[in-house]
Amino acid sequence: MSEPGLDLHQWETRWADLQEQAADSPDEALPELVRLVEEMLTERGFDLDNPVVEEGQDADIVRSFQAAREISRAAEKTRLEREDLDAALEDLQEIHDFLIEGRAPP
Repeated sequence: MSEPGLDLHQWETRWADLQEQAADSPDEALPELVRLVEEMLTERGFDLDNPVVEEGQDADIVRSFQAAREISRAAEKTRLEREDLDAALEDLQEIHDFLIEGRAPP
């Protein structure tokens, strides 16, 4: 049995570390941020490959994640414009904030 709030603490610790890395090297941090957010979404029950969103889930969250994931995949193959990287990082920040607010202990 896991302790309530443990995942939240781990997510926040990893998020903070990756944010520091993203400030210096966004193209290198982006894939790791995508993996972390994917883990968070999956744990919260989001089906990230199915375009049909379950009741009670925010369709914009899934679409934003999919867009950020595509940008991350493209960045691994070629050098992208800073604006594209920033857009993906902003999407991931919004998703992170959404998940953390919904996950915060009472």
